[in-house]
Amino acid sequence: MASKDKAFYSKKTLNINGNLLDLSRPKIMGILNVTDDSFFDGGRFLDNDAISKQAEKLITNGADIIDIGGYSSRPGARDIDADLEFERLKTGLEIVRSISETIPVSIDTFRSEVAKKCLDLGANMINDISAGELDPDMYSIIAKYQVPYIIMHMAGTPQNMMGNTRYDDILVDLLNYFAKKLELLTQIGIKDVIIDVGFGFSKTTSQNHQILHYLQLFEMLNAPILAGISRKSMIYKVLKTSPAEALNGTSVLNTIALLNGVSVVRVHDVKEAKEVIELLNYKDN
Repeated sequence: MASKDKAFYSKKTLNINGNLLDLSRPKIMGILNVTDDSFFDGGRFLDNDAISKQAEKLITNGADIIDIGGYSSRPGARDIDADLEFERLKTGLEIVRSISETIPVSIDTFRSEVAKKCLDLGANMINDISAGELDPDMYSIIAKYQVPYIIMHMAGTPQNMMGNTRYDDILVDLLNYFAKKLELLTQIGIKDVIIDVGFGFSKTTSQNHQILHYLQLFEMLNAPILAGISRKSMIYKVLKTSPAEALNGTSVLNTIALLNGVSVVRVHDVKEAKEVIELLNYKDN
């Protein structure tokens, strides 16, 4: 990607409704899944009271951003229609906004119509697991609303992605993928883009760990990097445990990611992520 395109993105800030979110110190994105089938917390936050308690917990524990998901993207997850996804997201968004009018809210969706409706209701950014591959109309929505846009790498769909794990060279392939995406998004006027390498999406356990240890390579793209490692199979398969027992492993791998230049960690467990960041940034004055 040409240097003039690289300069278009800022690794240090995100513009959220005219307010700059400083990324010079890593930020925590707290996960709020209002789904019945997510791999770790599916079914736990479906009624309004449970959603409210979890949102309050995430905010109290120090989340900088809340990411609301209404469509499970775990491998093999069932497809649901846009109306059901939006109704779930709408409920979650309204509850979060009743607790905090100011915390940035990200919407985890690959559907442009869902993204538009949520942005109209006061959401602040879009987290797209397909980077526009599943709905090219997403780009025009992001360009119109000028909100931060998280683009993740995934080959295929959540239903078939684990059959798409062959690469010529996974690091080179991913770097080329994001370079092309950033160039395209620059051309259509999208100004705040975060890249997510997509741990667990179309990647084997070995490939996930290879990417993790070479995350610093992605800094050449000159865009903020988000890591979504929380309680994933790249932890519990190696340790021969389960998502429920993968919190310590999550902290370890988030530490590696942060040491390799990550600006945002997306987690289920905000308190522990905050402790990792506090320890990594501690200076004895």
